Amino acid sequence: MNQQNLGNTDISHSAHLPFSQACENNKQPILEVLQHQLSAHHYVLEVGSGTGQHSVYFAPRLPHLQWQTSDVVDNHGVIQGWHDKYPAPNLHAPLAFDLTRDGIPIAVSAPSYPDKNSPYDAIFTANTLHIIAWPLVERLFELVGDALPTHGKFIVYGPFNDNGQYSSDSNQRFDRHLRQRDPNSGIRDKVDIMHLAKQHHLILVNRYSMPANNEILVFEKSDI
Repeated sequence: MNQQNLGNTDISHSAHLPFSQACENNKQPILEVLQHQLSAHHYVLEVGSGTGQHSVYFAPRLPHLQWQTSDVVDNHGVIQGWHDKYPAPNLHAPLAFDLTRDGIPIAVSAPSYPDKNSPYDAIFTANTLHIIAWPLVERLFELVGDALPTHGKFIVYGPFNDNGQYSSDSNQRFDRHLRQRDPNSGIRDKVDIMHLAKQHHLILVNRYSMPANNEILVFEKSDI
């Protein structure tokens, strides 16, 4: 897919595929952060690829990266549907990743760092921490901290609270909706996330305010 084709790609026209309007709305602001933060990285694991919309938008616009998708098996058909419609040479079919039982998924053909049993020097996830239960958030950070090499990055997009305070009325309503649906879910507090990350040698190095009262938190694996 060449640069001219990129400009003409409008995934909102793929009405026959399951579609997330939130992905459509936030893809460009997220991409701009990824282009800056991952300019020197090579192999990214996307945790919770969802519909696959983010992956088909990001991969061809980050051609220096290998973009590896992952999710629970039930979502693979949808993700692959998007990949089939918008293929890219650096976009990889989803791997099975269920936080309740799986370790970090790695393709059989993937290379690995000499000091790590993982090929990834970056891991990205969007709109996951407020959906899964807190013990699974803890497990995700443990797995990420173990998988990344020194200076590898963990990039997290979503809504966050700040010292127990909602960033907006809409986020407060959204949190209420989440907890009514599943009491174990809910918007996480940045203080709790940063404390958890530090336990696994992941240090917050950048924060970005994003549209619709969301943020991107960028963690880097420390050498201690």
